[in-house]
Amino acid sequence: MSFTVYLSGEIHTDWRDEIKRGAEAAGLDVVFTSAVTDHDASDAAGDCLGTEQNAFWRDHKSSKVNAIRTKTLIQQADLVVVRFGDKYKQWNAAFDAGYCAALDKPYITLHGEDIVHPLKEVDAAAMAWATTTEQVVEILKYVLRD
Repeated sequence: MSFTVYLSGEIHTDWRDEIKRGAEAAGLDVVFTSAVTDHDASDAAGDCLGTEQNAFWRDHKSSKVNAIRTKTLIQQADLVVVRFGDKYKQWNAAFDAGYCAALDKPYITLHGEDIVHPLKEVDAAAMAWATTTEQVVEILKYVLRD
């Protein structure tokens, strides 16, 4: 069985690469997709539409251009992994989880125990909560087993 997995959330660590390496080592037939993880490029996604004096409008345009990719890839995914990191508040990750819940798209949350309380609603709609990338790979191994 082949699976498409969208990797959402925190962009400041190599968690995506860890999951990809684990899936490859396990011989899993998985295609991984994700948002643009270059922070500056993501922030500038709407700059092609014209210069803005107000930061709100620059962010607004870039968020809409980014949403073309995000919405499309989440809709095409069989499963979404949503990573919440320790250092930054990832409002976009919470939004992606909510979008998955609205689409009835299965998702796994990936975060530490220290933020269980603020993510209780996000975790409640998830199919699983993982604390390590290894756990995510184990779930993929189980789901994709013959």
